[in-house]
Amino acid sequence: MLFAAPQVNPENPPCLSILYTPARFHLNQPPAAQEFPLARSLLGSTALVGQMTLLSRILGLVRDSLLAAVFGASGAMDAFVVAFRIPNFFRRLFAEGAFSQAFIPVLANYRHSSSDEELQRLIDAVFSALAIAVFGLVVVGIALAPFIITAFAPGFVKDPHQFGLGVTLLRMTFPYLLFIALTALVSGVLNTYGRFAIPALTPALLNVAFISATLYLAPLLDEPILALGIGVLVGGALQLAVQLLAVRRLGLLPRLSWWPRHPAVGRIMRLMGPAIFGVSIAQINFLVDTFLASFLQAGSISWLYYADRLMEFPLALFGIALGTVILPNLSRHYAKAETGLFSDTLDWALRAVLTVTLPAAAGLAVLALPMVTTLFHYGQFGALDARMSAFALMAYAFGLTGFILVKVLAPGFYAREDTRTPVRIGVVAMVTNLVGCLLLSGPLQHAGLALATSVAAFVNSGLLWRGLIKVGAYQPRPGWRMHLLRVSFATLLMAAGLHYAAALIPDWSALTVYLRAAALGALIVAGMLVYALALWCCGVRFSDMAQPGARV
Repeated sequence: MLFAAPQVNPENPPCLSILYTPARFHLNQPPAAQEFPLARSLLGSTALVGQMTLLSRILGLVRDSLLAAVFGASGAMDAFVVAFRIPNFFRRLFAEGAFSQAFIPVLANYRHSSSDEELQRLIDAVFSALAIAVFGLVVVGIALAPFIITAFAPGFVKDPHQFGLGVTLLRMTFPYLLFIALTALVSGVLNTYGRFAIPALTPALLNVAFISATLYLAPLLDEPILALGIGVLVGGALQLAVQLLAVRRLGLLPRLSWWPRHPAVGRIMRLMGPAIFGVSIAQINFLVDTFLASFLQAGSISWLYYADRLMEFPLALFGIALGTVILPNLSRHYAKAETGLFSDTLDWALRAVLTVTLPAAAGLAVLALPMVTTLFHYGQFGALDARMSAFALMAYAFGLTGFILVKVLAPGFYAREDTRTPVRIGVVAMVTNLVGCLLLSGPLQHAGLALATSVAAFVNSGLLWRGLIKVGAYQPRPGWRMHLLRVSFATLLMAAGLHYAAALIPDWSALTVYLRAAALGALIVAGMLVYALALWCCGVRFSDMAQPGARV
């Protein structure tokens, strides 16, 4: 069972007697000293990836603030969002999805069972096959750009200028897919060898390219929005170049062959087939949102975009970082038939997810308008845009935990080379999203689309969790009920305090940019302190996350 009866310590203060039992985030009980490095390695690697990702996301916020000030929530910005979202969908699929989920388990197996020469042949063959396949996809995408824009944003057809911008920008950005797909392969090699820093840091180069294009190139063009298309290409090329240099230092630089032949290529392709759909459910749901939003009020796509960017901050900072780190570990445990460590790794990750994401989701929802106003309400981005983006952010925040749980639970299947089960589950989640969008987009407009996507994320993660338990891959450790109660109590306390404090400033837009930033920063820090203190009073010790095995 997931929930175990709590153990109450009668010696603790009465006000906390229900919640307080010293919590330890161990993975095994009794603890075994020789197993401590497992969680230390997981926690350390996750923290490293998170730190590198934090830099990229801070630059991302700077980028999006510039985009909001320069382009606002205009028709041109809507066109760019649609045009970039299409190749970006494939980026998510390859860089954080099906390819990595299929490639890393196979690579890990070869690393532990084959010679260095055979490992190099594998990398060369997969690199070559991927380059040829994606190059062909890019050529087709450029040629069919008008039809693709019509399919993904049919509402653009009524505005010839916006439609033309969308087609041009799609043709400019589609080659980015080739750079980033090859980057995904190189990242997989680096992650398998425990080199997490460079793959986590290089996305910052895309943000640097965006910022440079907005500041220096856009003012020189008759159609300023086209500068963003150039920035996408430059950023993708820089990411690939830096990671190729890193993998070269490992002595595993891929070599291109026009006729790649290797038995593992077919194996990876077979694993990718169903995984392509299974891991891209969230992105498909976002594309459905874009499709339907193109029929709504002008600016709806941009409002969803800015809200999504804020929601992506904690998602990438923790969810993607954790998913990136645990997949190689799960693959190694499965290859060595270490079923206990496999389950323990998942349990540790799931507890960590809930501990971090519940307060993050509450904070995003409570501080939605202050955040949007502080970061985006400048220049062409007006008060209406801020309110509409805040509504969408509240809806996305509801599903943050679900989105991150999928990032942790899906690797549990892919490490076992089971790519079919997530597909079946994904179909249910996608249908849930579609039905929800159709029901909610009328009364709630663009925010209804975001809310439907959040509900679908919980359906997806819930079914993945049940599936892992059903096949015996995951056995929840005792103490879940009490841990969830403690985290929920601390989250509610933090949310109430943030709501009261934020209401003390009735009009955030009346503040200067420095006062907005200072006030928002103070609220975020205060919220984190309240949450941490509440958990500490309930017996939770974050320092013990570095040790596997404690009851909670």
